[in-house]
Amino acid sequence: MSPAERRALNENVFREMNERLEQLGEEFGDEIVEFLCECADPACAAPLSIPVSLYEAVRSHPRWFLVVPGHQREVERVVQEHPGCLVIEKLGEAGEVAEDTDPRP
Repeated sequence: MSPAERRALNENVFREMNERLEQLGEEFGDEIVEFLCECADPACAAPLSIPVSLYEAVRSHPRWFLVVPGHQREVERVVQEHPGCLVIEKLGEAGEVAEDTDPRP
């Protein structure tokens, strides 16, 4: 497994956790939910308090992830900036792994 693939799989774990956090937020009627940073660092547990609508917009693109500013990598492209978070796009092999492992159809 290449380093890019390993990082992408780590990021996917955070994305799957965020899917569950979103479900819980919707069950409680929360408009703002505390998600987890979806960066490549497996030890990162930085919180991101963002609207569910922003999370849904990001999740509509399988290569897009939410990260705390400063947690983006040089091999990723910042596609949007929001207060307290960035939306990054996975490129190359990491982007392909992100698409292949996307928990949404």
